[in-house]
Amino acid sequence: QVQLVESGGGLVQPGGSLRLSCAASRNIFSINTMGWYRQSPGKQRELVAQITRGGSTDYANSVKGRFTISRDIAKNTVYLQMNTLKPEDTAVYYCNAVDLAYMAWGQGTQVTVSS
Repeated sequence: QVQLVESGGGLVQPGGSLRLSCAASRNIFSINTMGWYRQSPGKQRELVAQITRGGSTDYANSVKGRFTISRDIAKNTVYLQMNTLKPEDTAVYYCNAVDLAYMAWGQGTQVTVSS
């Protein structure tokens, strides 16, 4: 198993940027897939971006070209760089790890995009 702790959320104006961090309790290199999901009130949790063990990335259409997922294996940390933020990006963002035997979630970090 792995424990995940997100940080970096906050209030930002439309057009602004934020970088979210997800610190894992153990080496992330061996984890099949790590990703970021988000959930806003009244909506289902949705995939935002993910990165595989091999380094391949995938993004939701709504964030392509604006968000970038990356990882620092030495720091056991996955990042989500969010640029050109829009009010519709407002949500709780969750870090996720999926491996053969488990799926783990962080506690979430709130991102609010508002003027």
